[in-house]
Amino acid sequence: MATKPEDIRILDLANPQFPDDYLEAAKMAAPMAETTRLEADAVIEQATNETGLSDFGEDGWQERLEVSMKGLREDAELSPMGKLSAFAQMTAFLKNRLLLTDLWKRHPESLEVELDPPVLIAGLPRSGTTHLHSLIGADPKFRALPWWEALEPVLAESEKPEPGEPDPRLERAAAGIAFRDMAMPHFNAMHEMTVDHIHEEIHLLAIDLATVFIENLGIGMGPTYRDYYLAHDQAPHYRYLEKILKTLSWLRGGKRWILKSPQHLEQLAVIGEVFPDSTVAICHRDPVSTVASFATMISYSSRLAAKQVDPKRLGHYWAGRIETFLRRCVEQRDALAPERSLDVLFHEYMGNELDTVSSIYQMAGVPFDDESRGAIAKYQDDHPRGRFGRVRYDLADFELDRSELRERFRFYTDRFPVRLES
Repeated sequence: MATKPEDIRILDLANPQFPDDYLEAAKMAAPMAETTRLEADAVIEQATNETGLSDFGEDGWQERLEVSMKGLREDAELSPMGKLSAFAQMTAFLKNRLLLTDLWKRHPESLEVELDPPVLIAGLPRSGTTHLHSLIGADPKFRALPWWEALEPVLAESEKPEPGEPDPRLERAAAGIAFRDMAMPHFNAMHEMTVDHIHEEIHLLAIDLATVFIENLGIGMGPTYRDYYLAHDQAPHYRYLEKILKTLSWLRGGKRWILKSPQHLEQLAVIGEVFPDSTVAICHRDPVSTVASFATMISYSSRLAAKQVDPKRLGHYWAGRIETFLRRCVEQRDALAPERSLDVLFHEYMGNELDTVSSIYQMAGVPFDDESRGAIAKYQDDHPRGRFGRVRYDLADFELDRSELRERFRFYTDRFPVRLES
């Protein structure tokens, strides 16, 4: 019988302790960061130079890019590694946009794919959405998005491998994960990621520069982009996402997508508009617990980008942001047709995962047969919960008061019968 890993208590959130390999890489990054400009024109030039393309498609993205870059410059001070990483990430979004636009011009038939109604999972971070997403995504009846494909949905023609040769995107994705694991050895205990691991579609939405991921890029908070994002209708960007999904189905097959993102929680009305035949599962958990858990994960991952991690600032920022998620969820919950949406309570779901999955399949009109059960059982056997250890969270790390948060979120816990956690 395997020994259960010990619980993990991360004690260096505010003053990260890095391995020597990371410190050496950070030292090498410093001179490069000095000449890197977090400006829209700079990332546009880099993306066009790397792809040899110049058509970004329909206009409108330029303003969103300007806002994104302004947030990266002004919302918090980035470390040299953080600056280089942010520049590379924004360049990657634009490169993907160029490659998609080029493919659509050469193969307009890729946009004519008729997708089956998707299943979408919405819910706060740390509320069981990732586990539910992974379970359903293990079933070959569904089309899921692996990590490597989320990073680079379209491969440049010049990089197409010869028959039998590996896709170069796999090696690049693996290198990124290896670096992350070296710098943040406890990250898998909070959110496991491998090259082929199922991933949410925030990276695809980011290609249209419209996603909560940009708000969280690098430093864990971003009011400049946040305010812009919340003030604009996201329906056009979900339609752009649908175009990408059609393209990926055309490239690699599969027509019934399983999708997931915390962002969907505040875009339920948009989902009902853009994906009217979708089945939507909304995961609910005590928001006080999700604040403690998510603030820990954000503070931990911000060490790779922020010049000085400030757990208090991050915790308070994301407590407020989570409140916005939940208020919009309460306001928009009834925008979804009851015959195509269900609420998943964390305390009922955990330990009874297959009952929840079966209910979702039934609502979506998808057979939950032996093939599905076998695929999900194999995933559960290969990915036992807690195999990397369990991270212990403490609101005191962020100077947040449980009683104050409990009252602050009462509007939500009065609406949905979540079990309050100690």
